[in-house]
Amino acid sequence: MADEKQKHLVFSILEFLQTSINNGTIKEDDSEGIEVAIQCIGEAFGVDVNDAAQAQAYSTKPATLVSIFDVFVNAQKKLGNKNAAAASPASTASAPVTPAVPKSAEPTAEEKKNAEDLKVAGNRKVNEKEYAEAIRLYGEAIVLNPKNAVYYANRAAAYSQMGDHQNAITDSLKAAEVDPSYSKAYSRLGHAYFSVGKYKEAVTAYEKGLTLEPNNATMKSSLATARTKARDNEVTPAARSGGAGAGAGGLPAGFPDLSALGGGAGGMPDLASLMSNPALMNMAQQMMQSGALNNLMSNPAMQQMAQRMMAGGERPNIDEMMRDPEIAEAARGLMGNMPNMGGAPQPPRDV
Repeated sequence: MADEKQKHLVFSILEFLQTSINNGTIKEDDSEGIEVAIQCIGEAFGVDVNDAAQAQAYSTKPATLVSIFDVFVNAQKKLGNKNAAAASPASTASAPVTPAVPKSAEPTAEEKKNAEDLKVAGNRKVNEKEYAEAIRLYGEAIVLNPKNAVYYANRAAAYSQMGDHQNAITDSLKAAEVDPSYSKAYSRLGHAYFSVGKYKEAVTAYEKGLTLEPNNATMKSSLATARTKARDNEVTPAARSGGAGAGAGGLPAGFPDLSALGGGAGGMPDLASLMSNPALMNMAQQMMQSGALNNLMSNPAMQQMAQRMMAGGERPNIDEMMRDPEIAEAARGLMGNMPNMGGAPQPPRDV
């Protein structure tokens, strides 16, 4: 004996079959067999589509079996997408390693619109600092419309925010490939290269971006920073070996040999390592040329401090030294001739 739920289902099936006969979905040659099937199924489950009482009790109108099934199929699709997203690294704290492969066919107007909606949603997630979700949304936009460079560039920015600069480089290069005139592709690329220490590549990327957008102040600043880092990263062979005319430890001739002090004694810094630092060598050269170092080292208090350090590694009393007017004045002159000591340039933040 069929229960009420089963009768609901059977009644909807028989209604569907009867409607298919009436609207011509089923060919006339086949309709007789279907009518027999309706009668047999109805008798087996105790259901009659022509019974008004049963129609009131079991019919799902205005919904039909087809419309109900459509709802089920759409729900399954959404559930499948959610499950796929949950299994994908994009839905976790890590960025997706293998993004979805975009289709090659020209996107329809509807697909372009849906892709734009996904981009807007991705931008919103970036503002909320939900970068993994933003990456997923941009990826879906790319699948729908892979010919829009903005989606790749935006995803590159989200990758950079998560510290995944290699994927940011990949997406930035793809954005530039899709639209070589899109300046932000090069801005994103420059930032990603800078973040992994590829300063020369960052300079090239920013320069390309500025040819497309010459008044972009952010890219100008980022380019200057990248150039500084690229220049500082270059150490000439002469600097590495000390070069001609170099003093002890590779320092300019005439500079006192402090390398024998070693490092760590009494909490002192590793002077031997400092003496081999190219940046310190350049600074020392400027100090020697300015004459400020000679003035400082000729002060009796400085000479006594150096002798105590050489004899037993005694740490100098800086406060006491700076109370000496001559030392204080010499130190000011020394610092005035040193290169900019404002710290390392900040990486570009065009994301």
